[in-house]
Amino acid sequence: MPEFHAVVTVILKPEILDPAGEAVKGVLQHMEFPIGDIRIGRHIQLTVDAPDAGEAARLVQRMADEVLANPVMELARVRVRVEQ
Repeated sequence: MPEFHAVVTVILKPEILDPAGEAVKGVLQHMEFPIGDIRIGRHIQLTVDAPDAGEAARLVQRMADEVLANPVMELARVRVRVEQ
């Protein structure tokens, strides 16, 4: 069975306050960087065995929805590719 590399990026939904993002934004603005909005999130890398890329994406999306992200507060974006 092929091995697929997946990346899950989890960020807070736009309507959820992001205190960590606001703190970093304040520091960057204080340092005079031309920063607009900033959101802090998580970057998760994993490999999964699946018969094809579509099934790998479905499995990883399920992992993201059920374990890796809180769907009430967070958005999860999944990217999958064949492991080289």
